[in-house]
Amino acid sequence: MRKLTVALGDRSYPILIGEGVLDRTDAILAALKTPRVAIVTNDVVAPLYLGRLEAALRSVDVACDSVILPDGEAHKNWQTLNTIFDGLLAGHFDRSTTLIALGGGVVGDMAGFAAATYQRGIPFIQIPTTLLSQVDSSVGGKTAINHPLGKNMIGAFHQPRLVLADTSTLTTLPDRELKAGLAEVIKYGLIRDPAFFDWIETNIERLLAREPQALGEAIERSCANKARIVSEDETERGVRALLNLGHTFGHAIEAGMGFGVWLHGEAVAAGMVMAACLSNRLGWLSARQYERTVALIGRTGLPVRGPKLGAARYLELMAHDKKVDAGRLRLVLLRDIGDAEIFADLPAVEIAAAIDACCEPS
Repeated sequence: MRKLTVALGDRSYPILIGEGVLDRTDAILAALKTPRVAIVTNDVVAPLYLGRLEAALRSVDVACDSVILPDGEAHKNWQTLNTIFDGLLAGHFDRSTTLIALGGGVVGDMAGFAAATYQRGIPFIQIPTTLLSQVDSSVGGKTAINHPLGKNMIGAFHQPRLVLADTSTLTTLPDRELKAGLAEVIKYGLIRDPAFFDWIETNIERLLAREPQALGEAIERSCANKARIVSEDETERGVRALLNLGHTFGHAIEAGMGFGVWLHGEAVAAGMVMAACLSNRLGWLSARQYERTVALIGRTGLPVRGPKLGAARYLELMAHDKKVDAGRLRLVLLRDIGDAEIFADLPAVEIAAAIDACCEPS
């Protein structure tokens, strides 16, 4: 087992990574206020892991209730969020109850938002079961739901008390979901860790083959990068915004295509190519490093071209992104692999040109 810590003073919490940590009832018990939990999961994960988690908790006298949501980004909305509240209210859960998110990024984001707002805030634990959620969304306390005009536009910062990333859950993950998670892994190398980028280039086939040692290494190094960033900038006033590399373009793809048509990691992959292309066009990222970026993303089987929505539509959707500040679109761009910066007031004509260059032909 690998252990990391997100250092936030008296709100610090551990990340446990390894095969079988789903059964670490000692860690879960240490994070509970009272021996009662509500487990939020979805109808894909529940048949695989809900019974196992409930049995482990009941063996140490923790009372369990569950709320099972429909699977997919298309259900990340107010209606589904209310399903969680309905379950909590019907079960007479109070503020000492801990909510456990068992699933991928959608479950984690929605359960976290429910925990942030139910009775003005209750504790929660993240048990991510997808690669993307294990390396990114379960760590850092961002919680949200989508709005038809933009992704994750309604939410709150609410840190978990514990993250349990059981790598054995990745054995049941569809190939498409595994590849989507690798987009976020590559992101960490691009924004701040060039040695990690080199390691991914060397080990991408091992990751795609789901070798446990390689996956454990990738998850640990990704989480270590994110934990350091979150500890330094919890609410995204500075360096944490670098984690959004490719996301502004990617969120436009998700909203423009309809939530759930493209997986989040797929959209981020195409968005990172657009960001790298724009960086190259503006004279920052060298042609060689741009080619390395596109090649590595392509080797994962992720898209390196976005859908042909048209540059005007992309820019319209990007104007609704959370990274817009005082009417100024801010984008994370690359000066080099491992060297990212945040830029505002970039020429719209250059952004549009990068989008057009990185989209599928009509």
